[in-house]
Amino acid sequence: MRVDAVRRVAMISLHTSPLDQPGTGDAGGMNVYVLELARQLVARGVEVDIFTRATSSRLPAVAAPDDGILVRHIHAGPFEGLAKGDLPGQLCAFAREVLRTEAAHPLGHYDAVHSHYWLSGQVGALARDRWGVPLVHSMHTMAKVKNEALAEGDTPEPAARVIGEEQVVDAADMLIANTDLEAKQLIELYDADPGRVEVVHPGVDLGRFGPVASARARVGLPADATVLMFAGRIQPLKAPDVLLRAVGVMLTRDPSLRQRLVVPIVGGPSGSGLDRPESLAALAAELGITDVVRFVPPVSQEELAAWYSAATLVAVPSYNESFGLVAVEAQACGTPVVAAAVGGLTTAVRHGRSGLLVDGHDPQQWADALTRVAFDDRLRLELEAGALAQARSFTWEATAAGTLTAYELARSTMQEDVA
Repeated sequence: MRVDAVRRVAMISLHTSPLDQPGTGDAGGMNVYVLELARQLVARGVEVDIFTRATSSRLPAVAAPDDGILVRHIHAGPFEGLAKGDLPGQLCAFAREVLRTEAAHPLGHYDAVHSHYWLSGQVGALARDRWGVPLVHSMHTMAKVKNEALAEGDTPEPAARVIGEEQVVDAADMLIANTDLEAKQLIELYDADPGRVEVVHPGVDLGRFGPVASARARVGLPADATVLMFAGRIQPLKAPDVLLRAVGVMLTRDPSLRQRLVVPIVGGPSGSGLDRPESLAALAAELGITDVVRFVPPVSQEELAAWYSAATLVAVPSYNESFGLVAVEAQACGTPVVAAAVGGLTTAVRHGRSGLLVDGHDPQQWADALTRVAFDDRLRLELEAGALAQARSFTWEATAAGTLTAYELARSTMQEDVA
């Protein structure tokens, strides 16, 4: 069935704002995804309103980061002191304000609702029914997947989240999966209708992420250093401890590496990592590698590109990733990636072409992979070229085109259901 073009989309990102600095708190790849997707939709003539929960009284009611994009800060609960686990109690207050915003406009103001993460999906399902428009939902992470591969010391996702995700999957007119694997997980673990799952890869801004000249001088690293970098939120799920333990193994095997090894950890505590914000520094001290580890607070994307470019390799040892934007951003800068062979990382990284994938999280195996990439000059040069080629296959333009197709399919599906 032919449907009219999508003109205006209500995006819901309840628990984290796309304007927040990625790399700390709850801000990460999803924040980048929402804002970059919105920008590309605007370039295709679609206006985007993004609804997010206000976390400060100083935030304006409406912010306009770019032409065609409005970020609406919704008051739902206290500005500070609410952890992500407390937010289900604010869903009604948040949903009420979202519906009130739409009610101030003529009927049919929005053509679709696109929710991100299960909390937003709960609100999106209500808006879908109230506005009579399709709900398109992106999971980003899934409780059942995370609970199957928990990091040591991490906290399982509660049953309330599992139930909430199942409800969102059932309510959505279309689900956007980042990879074929995520689509399979939605179908097998959540009983999603295969006909209502579209695979759309996230992208990377190749104008922002690319090789940076004199990168090491810019970030203050020695020109002859061997730089093994981690970037992201510091929490058990992301497993920066695996990198540190592997570095400990490398230094035990070859103490002379200490003279030139630098291990930047770029990011801030998040999730269950907030309970022990100093745990990674304590681990570095316990392993006797404090002298080679540098803790760097979250940086802008422009500065992050310089860090990626300065690195010999970027390690992504996560226990699960729905995609792994860090891996693609690093590759766009021409830097090989050593990643865990889990989730979307098996799509983001081409084993033996743009990096290496490691089965499991054993520090000995990680030390082997890190050593191979860092010190096999021929392999590293091949991976650097392959990294650039791999990154070029993921663009936000393609993400937006695929997402628009998902919107149109969702509208067709909804009209057919009504008929």
